[in-house]
Amino acid sequence: MSEVSTLPLAADLIDTVERWRSWLADEKRVAAKTVESYTFDLHNLFRFLNAHRGRQLNLSLLATLTLTDFRAWLASRAADNISASSRARAVAGVRNFFHWLDRSGQMHNAAIDMLKSPKLARRLPRPVTESQAQEIVAIAAGAIGDTWVGLRDEALFTLLYGAGLRIGEALGLTREALTRDRVTVTGKGNKQRNVPLLPIVKAAVEKYLASCPYALKPDMPVFIGARGEPLNPAVAQRSLRLLRRQLGLPDSVTPHALRHSFATHLLASGADLRSLQELLGHSSLSTTQLYTQVDAQQLSSTYRAAHPRAK
Repeated sequence: MSEVSTLPLAADLIDTVERWRSWLADEKRVAAKTVESYTFDLHNLFRFLNAHRGRQLNLSLLATLTLTDFRAWLASRAADNISASSRARAVAGVRNFFHWLDRSGQMHNAAIDMLKSPKLARRLPRPVTESQAQEIVAIAAGAIGDTWVGLRDEALFTLLYGAGLRIGEALGLTREALTRDRVTVTGKGNKQRNVPLLPIVKAAVEKYLASCPYALKPDMPVFIGARGEPLNPAVAQRSLRLLRRQLGLPDSVTPHALRHSFATHLLASGADLRSLQELLGHSSLSTTQLYTQVDAQQLSSTYRAAHPRAK
């Protein structure tokens, strides 16, 4: 049982929290770390409310919470120097709990929907340059002693840069999927999108498969580890760390940076935002629009470096 059982809560609320946690893990398939983070934030709200309301918490009391109560809780988190991103996560977790209570017919509280998350400063994506991406792909095949492993990494990084996939999306693809000219990718929230495969991507994958010592069935993951098991993302990340050290590239060069590069370089070549949104699988156009800021930033840097009157 979770830590919630040690708080001064009514039995009905303790049992409810445990059922919510089980629902998150078993039905929604939420990552274990996210379940624990959400639970931690809910515990924090309960501890605050115990002191704020001065009585034992139960479901009936939760139904009476006002927007002022929730704002007071968030203000206490800010006073404890909790970052805006952590407070935003806390709002998301608590809102999830209250929405689950509402959907399951246990309790309704309209105030939770009026609570606004703290505004976050959106970090710009950090892509690698076109030449850096090409260098990474060019030396990947020879960076590791086992030829087929190097060719695997070359194919993987070519796919990430050439199709804009997340590392988890790429590692989830089967051999059969990569034989086509377009591939169906399952992204965040099980949202699917259709992504075209460039000839250079298919050629790199075929070259890797021709050297792979394992007989991969059509429905098996196309990228595998040294022992024939599905490739762990940490192995791919470690391979790219080795490559960036060889090339003297910054720590920001990660598998995800290749996805950022895909987007930034397409945008610089004239791709429209709506098409880019579909290729990346973003649910919101505002997320895709961040790449316009990166493109403008790079253009400004090029101008300052090249113009004879810039210095």
